[in-house]
Amino acid sequence: MQHADCLFCKIAEGKIPSKKVFENEHVLAFNDLHPSATHHYLFIHKEHTQNVNDLVETEPSQMAEIFQAIRFVTQREGLDQTGFRVVTNSGPHAGQTVFHTHFHVLGGEPLRGFGSR
Repeated sequence: MQHADCLFCKIAEGKIPSKKVFENEHVLAFNDLHPSATHHYLFIHKEHTQNVNDLVETEPSQMAEIFQAIRFVTQREGLDQTGFRVVTNSGPHAGQTVFHTHFHVLGGEPLRGFGSR
């Protein structure tokens, strides 16, 4: 089910343009508008869920579909050779600003911040 007021639903429907890096029947990946790394992609399932817990509760197979797409893109881009990070934010305290489940994939350079001191 799509939500009329959801930014990522509009992108999935083609109502808002994006620079796609992957698309199949279920999953869409596109460049982040404000990249935090050389490669910064957002992966979404085309069916709307609010966050990762909602996705796993309502349609857990979507998780596999998204991660299969992540595997395909990271291998195609060579990120599997040098390393990449997958991040999802769930809720406002975690920094989620678009309430459509999405996964950030970052790579292409040494990443700092998370887990480093």
